[in-house]
Amino acid sequence: MSAAVDLHSPMAHTAKMKAWRTAIYVMLVLGAVVFVLPFLWMVSTALKDSREVFTFPPTFLPESLQWHNFSDGWTVLPFSRFLLNTILITVLAVLGNMFSCILPAYAFARLEARGKKVAFALMLTTMMIPVEVTLVPTFVAFSKLGMVNTFWPLILPAWFGYAYFIFLLRQFFMTIPKEYDEAARIDGAGYFRVLWSIVLPQARPAIATVAIFAFVGNWNNLLAPIIYLRSQDKFTLALGLQLFQGQYQTFYNQMMAVALITLLPILVIFLLAQRTFIQGANLSGIGGR
Repeated sequence: MSAAVDLHSPMAHTAKMKAWRTAIYVMLVLGAVVFVLPFLWMVSTALKDSREVFTFPPTFLPESLQWHNFSDGWTVLPFSRFLLNTILITVLAVLGNMFSCILPAYAFARLEARGKKVAFALMLTTMMIPVEVTLVPTFVAFSKLGMVNTFWPLILPAWFGYAYFIFLLRQFFMTIPKEYDEAARIDGAGYFRVLWSIVLPQARPAIATVAIFAFVGNWNNLLAPIIYLRSQDKFTLALGLQLFQGQYQTFYNQMMAVALITLLPILVIFLLAQRTFIQGANLSGIGGR
């Protein structure tokens, strides 16, 4: 008879750890395939001829690489103008998010005031309000101000704070020891000097995280441009991509090619700031009282 295997022996423990690690890697690989496959199909479609897009059964690799889809798709519509509009709106909106979210986050995290917790709770409740609820009254307000068909409805809301960004920054600010603030105040520094010289340099990961979120959200924003923009010379990239969907035919290969071009800035920014982004996203949730 064979000897019984001791489940608590070091060899059994090592085998169990290897099996668990293998299962984790298999799940990670499967998850990566699920997320990467649509992107690869998007690249494949961008390099196909119009007839190959609708072939059945579908083929993953194109018969011949149609690199001209990128130039044809970009020039068939004024996408250079759409790009400039998107850059202008995104930059101003990101600056607005930084200015309007850092100050209240600093106040909620570092300053003492009566009713601060109640105000913070009320601010968090605004995160539960769907965008669709405020869509009509916001449109009426901008319409009465004569701002429809301008960039102002896409920029101004960013300068009035965003509850989720304030929450992230506040959580990170609370992880910074308050002894730094007290030492700075002993040396005569005021609140804004403490924010500029003490808090912000240590909160770069959180600020980078909020900046990336704000950039992606404004760069890909489609709902607001559809509602407020009327003239084609004011369209953004997201709105310009919708013009490929014609009444009788949709040029999916050119649309995918232009979509890849518009996706490049997001990929580049995320790859360059990946480590800072992950650090900020992780640390923003560990502080709090």
